[in-house]
Amino acid sequence: MPNQQFSKQLIYMLIGSAIILALSLGVRHGFGLYLVPISDSFGWGHHIFSLAIAMQNLIWGAAQPFTGAIADKYGTKKVVIAGGVLYSIGLVLMAFSSTSLLLNLSMGLIIGLALSATSFTVLLSAVGRAAPPEKRSMVMGIASAAGSFGQFIMLPSTLLLLKNIGWSSALLVSAFAVAFIIPLAWLLKTPSSTAPKALDQQNLTFKQVLTIAKNHKPFWWLSLGFLVCGFQVVFLGVHLPGYLIDHGFDATTGTVFLALVGLFNIVGTYGAGWLGDRFSKPRLLMLLYGLRGIAIIAFLLLPLSIFTVYSFGIIMGLLWLSTVPLTNGIVANMFGVKYLSMLSGIVFFTHQIGSFFGGWLGGVNHDLAGNYNMIWLACLLLSVFGVLIHLFVNEEAVIHD
Repeated sequence: MPNQQFSKQLIYMLIGSAIILALSLGVRHGFGLYLVPISDSFGWGHHIFSLAIAMQNLIWGAAQPFTGAIADKYGTKKVVIAGGVLYSIGLVLMAFSSTSLLLNLSMGLIIGLALSATSFTVLLSAVGRAAPPEKRSMVMGIASAAGSFGQFIMLPSTLLLLKNIGWSSALLVSAFAVAFIIPLAWLLKTPSSTAPKALDQQNLTFKQVLTIAKNHKPFWWLSLGFLVCGFQVVFLGVHLPGYLIDHGFDATTGTVFLALVGLFNIVGTYGAGWLGDRFSKPRLLMLLYGLRGIAIIAFLLLPLSIFTVYSFGIIMGLLWLSTVPLTNGIVANMFGVKYLSMLSGIVFFTHQIGSFFGGWLGGVNHDLAGNYNMIWLACLLLSVFGVLIHLFVNEEAVIHD
């Protein structure tokens, strides 16, 4: 009977986490489609929108360890409810942002804080605590895949809204959709059968855990590796639609590219979680970053066409957020699950530093040079760095469950 109860509650958590991630990340991944219409509407260069999206990623990352610590102490449900409220408010304000200051306040600060409470770190940590250790990576992969399904569904919907009702009204509709995160948060109840296990972990304080993490070098190598992921996915997510428009394609091509990324990332994240329970996670991360670099080289060298754009979307989808269940799984193996939200949040902060520079420098490069050449080069060099840095990462337990 306890096993039945555990399975039922874990399924509820997975369903709740899946839909929340689909809404939160689905809307967030659509922000790249707003770059051109909002910039054209106010006569801005791409750097203004790029700075706001970069600030969003930086604030998201900076807030994540604190949001994670609150979730670890007071529960995931309360944090997600607060995030859902902030997300809706931020989207409404963004719909009326006619100055760079308002855009940074809404899309940058408010939505950045909201994402720290409604995205991977908090939700994957919750399902990770609820799952048995031998299934942890796979369960995280399932939840991660849901965020990708949200990207697949929400991107075409966002484009349809942009074409039919304009960018401002599209944001109001998104705000209404995101508000459903609030009632969904009630599904995030940790299975009672796993609670004692988490609480019986070594009786360490937040400060003691942070000290242990600070002195554990593989933890910091892992964090630096995640910076590569942030830079690459935000550059591509925000700027590839604009890059394609520069080369004569319409907005639909960029939307289909991002939708394909979302669709095939369902396979990629689930597959990464499944493989992470069976093989070395650091070695899998090395493979992922290496394949990303090869895919980028092929995309840049081959003649640009619908076929190469969509093929690139499929390949990058398989590699897109496959890093997330593997990286969080390594943190869980190193330090256990009691403070997983906080520690994963620290690793995620470096991801968001990369995201800041990938989003912002993409716009700066475009406005100064009229192209993205330097950022493409940076993506390639960072792929090499991502492969090399994970040579120094291991999954050895420092704190046991």
